Amino acid sequence: MTDDRYGEDVLAGNSRRPTISVAPDAEARPGIEVEELASGFYGVVKRVEGKLVHLEDFDGMTRVFPLGTGFAIDDTPVTLVAVKTLPKTTARTASGSFAVSDQRARVALPSRIFVEGRHDAELVEKVWGADLRVEGVVVEYLEGVDDLGAMLDAFAPTKERRVGVLVDHLVTGSKESRIADAVARGPHRRNVLVVGHPFVDVWQGVKPGRLGLETWPVIPRSVEWKHGICEALGWPHDDQADIARAWQRILGRVRSYADLEPVLLARVEQLIDFVTA
Repeated sequence: MTDDRYGEDVLAGNSRRPTISVAPDAEARPGIEVEELASGFYGVVKRVEGKLVHLEDFDGMTRVFPLGTGFAIDDTPVTLVAVKTLPKTTARTASGSFAVSDQRARVALPSRIFVEGRHDAELVEKVWGADLRVEGVVVEYLEGVDDLGAMLDAFAPTKERRVGVLVDHLVTGSKESRIADAVARGPHRRNVLVVGHPFVDVWQGVKPGRLGLETWPVIPRSVEWKHGICEALGWPHDDQADIARAWQRILGRVRSYADLEPVLLARVEQLIDFVTA
């Protein structure tokens, strides 16, 4: 017998040989939050064009990446794919969900979504109203969040009676951020979720292009924002009736979720998930 020093595979029994795993597919739906792992860029899906996905971060910067592997959602690796095309006979709601035919509204859940004002509530109703009625979720407006803590005490949230709160201008150092931080540290923190968007007012959640604008006008802090917007756009702004008409003019240009900024879409969807979980 001879010693064949090359006759055996020395790694044949190596149990540490790496296994290959494939990240699951995830549809690149507008509004979902995605991280591109190679660059660390984190943003929401704005749109998909061909085999490219446009991501926009919370500072408004947009970058374009090829669909495929190399992305993560909630720290889980995924393969980002285009949204599957639906048959033309499949109806959609204004939020992009499948429309449910012959479905009566459910009895309201004990959980609630709170928004700051009437305009916020009307925008949520226009885009998500059909979905909310199917889920049995009621949206209430608060006329501001200065007394949010007291309102939550009165509502008495529980695990079965959750509250989601949508706040305007939730940016670092703002009054709204201090209120949200207090709730996150308070007695209701497990059953209340406060999220927000960076806009001064929910009006800015509507894409300016729907009004024929490149961007929303910048209003000095010394000027009441809605009055300043109306004045900058040449709209009447003498009294509250003028402001109400201006909002209806803006709201009338909203047809679906595609007319809203991705960061607002993501926040509302997050609240709906929280109160229906």
